[in-house]
Amino acid sequence: MADAKVIPFDEERPRRRPMGRRVRSVPAPEPVPVPAAEPGLPAGAEPAAGPVPAGPAVRPDWDRRIAGGLAFLRRRLTGEYEVDDFGYDKELTDQVLMSLLRPLYEKYFRVEVKGMENVPAEGGALLVANHSGTLPLDGLMMQVAVHDHHPAQRHLRLLAADLVFMLPVVNELARKAGHTLACAEDAQRLLEAGELVGVMPEGFKGIGKPFGDRYKLQRFGRGGFVSTALRAGTPIVPCSIVGAEEIYPMVGNAKTLARLLGVPYFPVTPTFPWLGPLGMVPLPTKWTIQFGEPIPTDGYPPEAAEDPMLMFNLTDQVREQIQHTLYKLLVQRRSVFF
Repeated sequence: MADAKVIPFDEERPRRRPMGRRVRSVPAPEPVPVPAAEPGLPAGAEPAAGPVPAGPAVRPDWDRRIAGGLAFLRRRLTGEYEVDDFGYDKELTDQVLMSLLRPLYEKYFRVEVKGMENVPAEGGALLVANHSGTLPLDGLMMQVAVHDHHPAQRHLRLLAADLVFMLPVVNELARKAGHTLACAEDAQRLLEAGELVGVMPEGFKGIGKPFGDRYKLQRFGRGGFVSTALRAGTPIVPCSIVGAEEIYPMVGNAKTLARLLGVPYFPVTPTFPWLGPLGMVPLPTKWTIQFGEPIPTDGYPPEAAEDPMLMFNLTDQVREQIQHTLYKLLVQRRSVFF
């Protein structure tokens, strides 16, 4: 309320004072100080007794998440997001695809990661790993391991076989997740651009081998990955994965059915195809992923990429390091599932 205007006494209308009464001026009472109101309370209101509930403190975080989710949907609907030349969608991978794979990585397979300090913090590098498990889940778990456990949260660009890009839905998801065709040209472009590239030289020979040959590395092809690393001058980081061999124990291969379906193999496991779709659920094995010491390639001359003897020696060195680490991890493992 605005302060009342004070009118001097001599300007008031003169009136006669009653006889026989003395008028004394009584001083106005001093104003009582009102304590400052707490945030969120009206002025002069007393705060309620007891602890302040935690709800309002948590609300801003949920508000940010909801706002971020709505902004993500808006960008998806309007097409305002970036995709590189290979079809890689970084935002979709971070916010959707990794979130879908993370429960499988953390809760189901309970992956333990070792040697992450051997993965470079910046610049290109070629990560070479063993391949197993009937279905290529090991590559996806390695991708989550690099993204979640590397201090720089780097992204691993996997080289996949032609069959991956022939499947309708898998093709699109693989492109969005940063996978590309397993060819030397694409791999070299990614390495020279400073990306981490993952390759599993065993290919279908690794994931389609029988259960009796588990953790026995198959042939590493002709060493094309070594030639690519030499041309790009990037280090080679060996990677050993234990636990993937037992998720689908492959006890047989229906080769005739595989030829009819146009696939490299048709696995027969203790649960598939006997239990139908339920037999496709992987066993909850305990995984360990270990990254070994990098093998540098920048000290070789440019013509080294065409030297078959050098490629053979480096390929054998990478293969032996992965195999030795596999045996060491198997000795340390106390149980397949725990």
